[in-house]
Amino acid sequence: MRKPAASPRTPLSSRRPEWAGRNYVLLTAAAIVTNLGTHGALIAAAFAVIQSGGDGGDVGLVAAARTLPLVLFLLIGGAVADRIPRHRVMVAANALNCVSQAAFAVLVLAGDPQLWQMMVLTALCGTGQAFFSPAAEGMLMSSVSGEQAGRAFALFRMAMHGAGIGGAALGGAMIAAVGPGWVLAIDAAAFAVAGAFRAFLDVSHIAERKPGGGLLADLREGWQEVVGRPWLWSIVAQFSIVVALVGAAESVYGPLVARDELGGARPWGLALAAFGVGTLSGALLMMRWKPRRMLLVGTLGVFPIALPSAALAVPLDVVGLSVAMFVSGVAIEVFGVAWMTTLHQEIPEEKLSRVAAYDWFGSTAMLPLSTALAGPAESLFGRSQALWGSAALIVVVTALVLLVPDVRNLTRRTHTKELTRGTPATASPAAPASSAEEVVSPR
Repeated sequence: MRKPAASPRTPLSSRRPEWAGRNYVLLTAAAIVTNLGTHGALIAAAFAVIQSGGDGGDVGLVAAARTLPLVLFLLIGGAVADRIPRHRVMVAANALNCVSQAAFAVLVLAGDPQLWQMMVLTALCGTGQAFFSPAAEGMLMSSVSGEQAGRAFALFRMAMHGAGIGGAALGGAMIAAVGPGWVLAIDAAAFAVAGAFRAFLDVSHIAERKPGGGLLADLREGWQEVVGRPWLWSIVAQFSIVVALVGAAESVYGPLVARDELGGARPWGLALAAFGVGTLSGALLMMRWKPRRMLLVGTLGVFPIALPSAALAVPLDVVGLSVAMFVSGVAIEVFGVAWMTTLHQEIPEEKLSRVAAYDWFGSTAMLPLSTALAGPAESLFGRSQALWGSAALIVVVTALVLLVPDVRNLTRRTHTKELTRGTPATASPAAPASSAEEVVSPR
């Protein structure tokens, strides 16, 4: 017997899951577009410096020029995003990134870009990201609700990283074929398209902020949310070191190892694509798996992030490096989904962007220093020794975070719709690890 055709009155949106609303779809589409461009552009920026005659120190300076304004303006960006409509902040930031990347592309295509010019333009791009990131994180978290929030975050990240796979592979191939300038131009166009998507986001469901207070008061409220939660500030402190070490390895040492040992940009692009495949696989895993002790499982997932630094230190061939990047991609995605779900569960909506800003600030605070010092560290200790030290330090700081009781014991709520978001969860007594936790936990 044939099933009756769907009623023409039934909107297509009704066929989507409850958590996949209009804002969620727009945010996901925009993230796909920007990741297609950005993953290739990050490789292109490094090779633009190298092709203009720069060395490892110059690559580090350009990377530091991007991250320094990111650190300086993140907290302001978070306060602004909780004060005015978040989608306006996101669109303005995309516009700035579009202009700066377009100018960078013109300089590279014209030939002989100067180091200071590349630093200024990447600094503008970092400034845009400082305002964009807290607004985007707050907007995404406010666009989903209920017990399926973790699945929504996992699908979003899977789509985002899936685009990164293609962006990294295509970027590496295009750099080898036509040079880094055209990759930067594509990134500028991607920012323009993504900004157009984000202009249509609906913020009517977000309550208007009450008058009173100022920027400093907003920042103080966000700070109180962070320091009052040991699990939050300890993991932010951990990632201030982890991100700094990974950033130096991927922004500076990775391209240099690729040039000297692997044959150029294409193998490094493939290794980054393998990382993307790993994040895609990790997100797929987290769509089906809801670990009860989210932060414990997530923190265990940080240990394998040390593998790429170790692989570059050997160095392994492109196959071995790609395997290490894949495993670290799976692991970081386990952490990423667990982390976003925890923030969504524990932090009040009206403070999401400010807490996200402190999270981003802490995680990136040491990145400009690490990328700027990567070249001198290579000269002083040797590239291999610097990479081995990075891998060891990632393991040590991650082990220290496991000493925090809330990290081990904070649990997922099973009926989030019946509870008030932002009410601190009570850490339950430690329970025996499930079979899934035993499988994912690194041996």
